[in-house]
Amino acid sequence: MWYEIKDGFIIFNIKALPNSSKNSIAEVIEDKLKVKIKAPAVENAANKELVKFFSKTFKVPKSNIEFIGGMTSKQKRLKLPLNDKITEFIKEKSEN
Repeated sequence: MWYEIKDGFIIFNIKALPNSSKNSIAEVIEDKLKVKIKAPAVENAANKELVKFFSKTFKVPKSNIEFIGGMTSKQKRLKLPLNDKITEFIKEKSEN
């Protein structure tokens, strides 16, 4: 599964694609959410951009987004507080 809900939080399993033309959530592939990030994978730039993008997309403060795995890998695990925007997103992606 590309996400896990636990104790009011969601953990996304992400495949990050740095150096993309724009920030976007591409698709769900197997057990990963494919996310395109503009920033390069240099000096933590892509991770910072990923947090900023998820913060804006899901209306969650950046300080509430936590890496729980994959800081130096393209395979990442991000933990966010579950909210209505995220619930709606999961519902949409699960129907596709």
